[in-house]
Amino acid sequence: MLSKAEFKHLFDKYFDTIRSFIFYRCGDRDAASDMAQDIFMKVWEKRELLTNDIIKSLLYKMANDLVISNYRKDTSRTDYEQSMVYQTDSPLSPEDELAFEELSSSYANTLEKMPEGQRVVFLMSRNEDLKYHEIAECLNISVKAVEKRMSAALQFLRTELL
Repeated sequence: MLSKAEFKHLFDKYFDTIRSFIFYRCGDRDAASDMAQDIFMKVWEKRELLTNDIIKSLLYKMANDLVISNYRKDTSRTDYEQSMVYQTDSPLSPEDELAFEELSSSYANTLEKMPEGQRVVFLMSRNEDLKYHEIAECLNISVKAVEKRMSAALQFLRTELL
């Protein structure tokens, strides 16, 4: 069980590193701060069940799970918004609508199957319009690593969607 003083020490010790870890994964400072706060709120609520020996790994596991969960929500929301905008721009024949639905579904499934490193780089480039050097800064990797991941992601999409 964590006491109030132990929790304060834990918060002071790990909050910035957890927030940075989340920021490197999602690339959004405000979202990273919000998610880090949510994690520590959950730790506070469950403090009676926790011990100091497992807390560090638990914090990182919670951060990783929360980033993945938020990423999936954002991807679903983005896919839905894009399909709505596309459908309102021009009327489609039933055959075109069916083909679009199938392609959209295949694209979403392919993104889910894509390795995380490739998917993160691909979506940061395509959805957020970030340059390779900006992506490299956010993920704390080299520009060459970003180029390699993007190339692999595009190849993955080509093979899965064709």
